[in-house]
Amino acid sequence: MSDWVLIAVLGTVTLGAVNVLDSHLIGRRLPSLRAFLLPASTFILLLTLVVMFLAPLPVGVSGGTLAAAIASGIIRAISIVLLLNIYRSEEVSWAVPVYHTYPVFVALMAVPFLGESLGLLQWLAIGVMVSGTLLIAIRRNAAGGIRWLGRPLLLLLAAALLNAVADVTGKYALGEISFWNMYWIGSLCLVVMFLGFSLRRSVLREVLALPRLGRLGALMVFNETLAMVGILLVFQAMALGPVSLVSAITGARPIFVFFLALAINRLLPGSLLRVDTGRRAVLLRLAATLLIGIGIALIYLA
Repeated sequence: MSDWVLIAVLGTVTLGAVNVLDSHLIGRRLPSLRAFLLPASTFILLLTLVVMFLAPLPVGVSGGTLAAAIASGIIRAISIVLLLNIYRSEEVSWAVPVYHTYPVFVALMAVPFLGESLGLLQWLAIGVMVSGTLLIAIRRNAAGGIRWLGRPLLLLLAAALLNAVADVTGKYALGEISFWNMYWIGSLCLVVMFLGFSLRRSVLREVLALPRLGRLGALMVFNETLAMVGILLVFQAMALGPVSLVSAITGARPIFVFFLALAINRLLPGSLLRVDTGRRAVLLRLAATLLIGIGIALIYLA
């Protein structure tokens, strides 16, 4: 196995673990989304300042490139806030696969904005991913009938669309700056937005009043450090190997999230929010997750 393949797999698994930990913290351990964002953004800011000191912007970087990088960071931050908000009411093993339909929007935007054309296999991939999204959105009601999670599904698709826009603008910026620069610019945008949303006296009182604050803080530090490691592993894989193949590997993150969430709820029941572990639900979720993963791979490998 090539080095970049192993690095991409490690980065994908790491970020999958971060998704599950985010869901646990937001859905079970903290009283509100703001109470999660305030300490998380504080620690992210410390990590960002270190990276910014070690990897300053190159001399003579253009204003257009800098604007694209900042726009990418702001748009991605909005996308992440939407995703984190969904974690408070929905299962991570449902939310993450739907969120990772964003390569569909990347492919669709590439036609009018980048002058690219889609082949038959890529359109087939879009159809496969849409089918997976519809399948994974199915829920059984109390009477045994089928119901659809309309609003959460629409919010997740909006988050996926924003993430795709961030990728397109970020691709432009990476033509002139390094992925290290993109990391700290994006993180600064994320921190500013998170603190603007969560920096309130009432939120600070909520956090300080939490039981076992030291243990919870250590878990959050571990989670945010893990997130940085996962992102940098993926960036390193992109630097060493073909971007299309690395993207196909990282697009399989929902599959890792599904199995990890399932394993955690088997070993530690109740640690994640309302995960249905019935045989029918598991098989349905697995089929939908695999469809989305196959669709992502087809888009990037076609």
